Amino acid sequence: MNTCKQIRERLGLTQRGLAAVIGCTQGNVAHYENDAHGMPVERAKSLINYAKKHGVKISFDDIYGKGRA
Repeated sequence: MNTCKQIRERLGLTQRGLAAVIGCTQGNVAHYENDAHGMPVERAKSLINYAKKHGVKISFDDIYGKGRA
């Protein structure tokens, strides 16, 4: 399973919900989940901050994989 999808599901969000959180479209989230292209750093930061506010600790390594950020 894709890391972005795992994080989204852990946060209890739909693709549309995650899109609203990180400032993109549901289609962008689908691309991130299908590894069509990597999530831009600013959106990753938004996701990390949202998760933190909801008691979930994630990092760039969690989003991009170790050594890819």
